[in-house]
Amino acid sequence: MSVSEEKENSLDFQPLDPNGDEKEKPSLELSFVSLPPNYFAPFAAQIEIMVSGLINANPIVDIKDPEHPYSLEELKVITEDAIEVDNERSYVRVTFTPTVEHCSMATVIGLCLRVKLMRSLPSHYKMDIRVAPGTHATEAAVNKQLNDKERVAAALENPNLLDMVDECLAPSYA
Repeated sequence: MSVSEEKENSLDFQPLDPNGDEKEKPSLELSFVSLPPNYFAPFAAQIEIMVSGLINANPIVDIKDPEHPYSLEELKVITEDAIEVDNERSYVRVTFTPTVEHCSMATVIGLCLRVKLMRSLPSHYKMDIRVAPGTHATEAAVNKQLNDKERVAAALENPNLLDMVDECLAPSYA
């Protein structure tokens, strides 16, 4: 890159002058590139492995239960059969089964699954996190919370809840 190209591409912020007046600020224009739908197609196998990795005993993808010292796989909350991946449509559905019908942590478990997928998959993937039909007393309410972007964003702004999610997603070396 030539010196003139480098100067064009760099942002030149001007400091405040001694009188406290701001000097002219450069404009910052952002442009977004639209990717074709099949852009991630070469990575389909790796994406499927990442998603199915949610239930492996690998410490990197191990998700712990918020109340018990066991993984969701060990408690049979999530199984390999409960994970559906459609790379053609960039879609993932995870259906989990809470340990008891009145599980107070069902929304936290679902939030952990959603955050793990959000951190692991390309951003264009649509995620559907659901409680298995008939396995929770407030199934419809939990499903609504877990699949509402605004509710999920609000939940992740709560530092206590985010700490709990991070703790569940932290690797365990046991």
